[in-house]
Amino acid sequence: MTRSLFSFPNPVNEVSARLVAGGVVILSGATIVLDQPWLTAVIAYGFVARVLTGPTLSPLGQLVTRVITPRLPVAAKPVAGPPKRFAQGMGAVLTVTAAVLALGFGQVGAAYVVLGMVIVAATLESVFAFCVGCKVFAGLMRLGWIPEAVCAECNDIWSRTPAQRGVITS
Repeated sequence: MTRSLFSFPNPVNEVSARLVAGGVVILSGATIVLDQPWLTAVIAYGFVARVLTGPTLSPLGQLVTRVITPRLPVAAKPVAGPPKRFAQGMGAVLTVTAAVLALGFGQVGAAYVVLGMVIVAATLESVFAFCVGCKVFAGLMRLGWIPEAVCAECNDIWSRTPAQRGVITS
């Protein structure tokens, strides 16, 4: 049970990833515009939950994967999971930093600057399908900091059965 809980889908549906990023943009923007620094903790929780469990423990992930994406008239677009998980990890680092700045040290302005960086990255993902974290992941692989074995399966997602790919067939 624990192993399946703390797993990340591979592949990831790019449509859902972009919708989650759009939700992050909305939540982060609302946090700044409405000056509600406590929301940084909510946003940070979402990123940490998605890094650890994919959409399983993320309210935004659940909303997108169970409610919004299935109702859209678009086909799933599978993409490699490890780079997306890495991107979620980058978001977790930034949003936890923002939450600590705002709630731990009272540095709300600095927290909003960090949250602004999250908004830029999430906007690029949601609007243009440009995943900053995925590009960093690829660069780290080229440098040899991330072993190619981590993403060897990424290059061959089509050889797995639908169940192994995380595709719901019913």
